[in-house]
Amino acid sequence: MSSVRYLTNRRLLLNLSKSVPEHRLPAWLRHPCRLIRSSSRAMTVMPAWVIDKYGSNDVLRFTNNASFPVINYPNEVIVKVFAAGLNPLDVSMRGGYGSSTMAIKRDPMNIMQSGTEFPLILGRDVSGVIMECGLDVKYFKERDEVWAAIPPWKQGSLAEFVVLSANEISHKPKSMSHTEAAAIPYVATTAWSALVNTGGLRKDNCVKKRVLILGGSGGVGTFAIQMLKAWGAHVTVTCSHNAERFVRDLGADHVVDYTAGPVEEPLRLLEKFDLILDNIGGDTERWALGLLKPWTGAKYVTLVTPFLLNTDRLGIADGMMKTAATVATKAIKHLVKGVHYRWGFFAPSGPALDEIREMVDAGQIRAVVEETFSFSQVPQAFEKVEKGHARGKTVVEISKGGC
Repeated sequence: MSSVRYLTNRRLLLNLSKSVPEHRLPAWLRHPCRLIRSSSRAMTVMPAWVIDKYGSNDVLRFTNNASFPVINYPNEVIVKVFAAGLNPLDVSMRGGYGSSTMAIKRDPMNIMQSGTEFPLILGRDVSGVIMECGLDVKYFKERDEVWAAIPPWKQGSLAEFVVLSANEISHKPKSMSHTEAAAIPYVATTAWSALVNTGGLRKDNCVKKRVLILGGSGGVGTFAIQMLKAWGAHVTVTCSHNAERFVRDLGADHVVDYTAGPVEEPLRLLEKFDLILDNIGGDTERWALGLLKPWTGAKYVTLVTPFLLNTDRLGIADGMMKTAATVATKAIKHLVKGVHYRWGFFAPSGPALDEIREMVDAGQIRAVVEETFSFSQVPQAFEKVEKGHARGKTVVEISKGGC
């Protein structure tokens, strides 16, 4: 009986496809030749760099048999990766940083066994072309050039294809190549989350605000300088003497060399700040909050938090309890002094990238690419990021072909 229903439905489908005008047919009938390779093997596997366990650079493994990404939800898209950006977070994740929290995010019901995240694909930035769209995707279509910051709990961009939610992607800036575009999304959305979502800064309230960026020559710092200057803020940056010209070229108004002595001493001589973005951590909290304007709503936002370290070391429940107690204690301690203490976190956001794209195409923000590697040189790219002290992003070119 089931075979009769199958043949009936198949015949009805074929008849409909002949009688309905072509423009009324669904996309998969109008365009039977798919953008993705159609052989059974090509639709199930792809080339990628993966890790099968946490460790040092020697755990990186190239394979031609990585699982092909699948659209599981109607708001998802499959993107063909043209370029991928590497971040210090990728190096940390290679070693297992945040694995406990990421496991809960991937499997909230704790149904799967430990280690089911492997083989794991790293890479948080992507620039590429949409190859397939879920049924609910309206704002994007096949062949659109897009960029995105990939959440760390998802498979990354060091592969031929990646699947993402439509609310995580944005149209790529027209003024940038894929290689340039892959240098921006992760640091941009991290800076946006810290400055806009947590710090409360916006284009219409940022003029003449005094902002201090501690550690301004790194990825998040270099993006934050450019965005804040585009919005009219006064930006002071701490960095090494060797990076001073670099950050000034990006728009920094005042630069303090932290290698010349205790950095807090010259900073205390300056007018107090409306917001501090801390990319350094350590003992900066001990003196940095004293640089804020008291009782004016001034905020200290740090991106260096113990959240993932706590959950890795103590487990999810105890780690989250310790984290909540720590941040609450610090917030109350500084609130009575008239300043706000906040933690900032990365948050994927396609709408944020939409606004950032406009600034890029207006010439207000440029990509800072330190070095570009081929797909076969991923281990060397990781070594470059691991050494640190870069003045730009490390980018891996996955594909140079057109759509």
